[in-house]
Amino acid sequence: MRKTFILLACATTLLIACSNDDSSKKGHQKAHAHNEPESYTVYSDQLELFVEFNSLVIGKTSKFAAHFTQLGDKFKAIEEGSVSVKLIGAKDQPSYKSESPASLGIFKLKLKPINTGKYNLVFIVKTKSFSDTITIKDVIVHANNKSALANQKHNAEVEITFLKEQAWKVDFANHKVLKRPFAEIIKTTGHILPAQGDEVIITANSNGIISFGNSKKQIGSAVNSGETLFVISGGGLTENNINHDFATAKAEFEKNKADYERAQKLITEKIISQKEFQEIELRYKNSKTHFNTISKNYAGNGKKITSPITGFIKNMLVNEGQYVQVGQAIASVSQNQRLMLKAEVPQKHYTKLGSIASANFVTAYDNHVYNTDSLNGQFISYGKSTDEHAFYIPVNFEIDNKGDIIPGSYIEIFLKTNKIKDVLTIPFSSLLEEHGHYYAFVQVSGEGFEKRELELGINDGINIQVISGIKENERVVSKGAYQIKLATMSGKMPAHGHAH
Repeated sequence: MRKTFILLACATTLLIACSNDDSSKKGHQKAHAHNEPESYTVYSDQLELFVEFNSLVIGKTSKFAAHFTQLGDKFKAIEEGSVSVKLIGAKDQPSYKSESPASLGIFKLKLKPINTGKYNLVFIVKTKSFSDTITIKDVIVHANNKSALANQKHNAEVEITFLKEQAWKVDFANHKVLKRPFAEIIKTTGHILPAQGDEVIITANSNGIISFGNSKKQIGSAVNSGETLFVISGGGLTENNINHDFATAKAEFEKNKADYERAQKLITEKIISQKEFQEIELRYKNSKTHFNTISKNYAGNGKKITSPITGFIKNMLVNEGQYVQVGQAIASVSQNQRLMLKAEVPQKHYTKLGSIASANFVTAYDNHVYNTDSLNGQFISYGKSTDEHAFYIPVNFEIDNKGDIIPGSYIEIFLKTNKIKDVLTIPFSSLLEEHGHYYAFVQVSGEGFEKRELELGINDGINIQVISGIKENERVVSKGAYQIKLATMSGKMPAHGHAH
């Protein structure tokens, strides 16, 4: 009897537990059968709109959390301005306007529709610097919650969530992936040289002891055309003394000048012969030429040496107090306005050299990518022959030095040849590497991202070809990919569909 009672009690308990479990499940399902927020991400030329709101139902107020991001080299939140929202369609509907953001980049809006149908949901943004209109097409206003629930579109689950508030705090941007012409690349190395005529060598114009004068110019110092850089003096020299030579030349010139002026009077009176006069005249002219040569740029303390161009001192080839001789190189002055880019190309690419039009190059000291087109570059020439000891062919460009490009520096070069049509490319900055594989983050919704492993092709130092892993018109993260990676590694990724 006791055993029978225990069995009946256990059966009753199990039935109650099952009943409660079914009831719990039904209640759980009922709790989730509600109008979940709809989510849209739309781009204009100036803005990205990411908005969440409950499905629109007649007589019900739907609240909007509209996130506005200004596009550019770095995406940033809209900090001020007003936003209006309205439904445009066959029948009139109420509109709503927010005069300022509720928080950085986020505007709180609402609508209470009065008519059913399909409408365009229009956001009008006005700030101090610009205005814009963004439209979400074919938004449905439902007759009741049951209709809204039946037609509800469930947002796809995303792999990674990175909130707008996070993106706005870092250097973030995304890039629409498009097919475009892309040049075949020859990757090689080379170096930067001064362009022909852009650099001059200053030489000594007399023998003597060199002094840097009062200017004390050093390497890198700016100089003007005609500015005195050095002075060569005789010092205590017993031979080749410029001061002594100047005094001697001056005395000889003055004597010969006096002789010539006296001879002019004597020849008119036929006291001297024509031959004697010509000899006196020749000595005068020779001494005048000699004196003018020595006295040119001569100061009281020696012979001045000036810069023939405006630029900066690239090299000092002598030391102060050093003895120099006529024609000896003293310094070099560079204008640094035009530069020569010299690439060393392997011989196997010789047949492609005639189709080279431009190049990208990367400097070792700042890793900045330059483009010859943006530097007013010109393709000058390439080597037409080589010898048995040379394995590379020179390819030369001339460019403007608009940036901080240092002559003499070694560079990595991407020579652009024939263009290939319809190549899918992404910015080089989008790439991340992991265990020898490359991947990028694709933005699939306003705050949702996917990590995609990529198969890559050629690159030009700025962009790289994607063979597989990303589709056309998707948006790849071009700035901030590393911050997203760090956020995923932290284990503190926020849940999607957060409340603002």
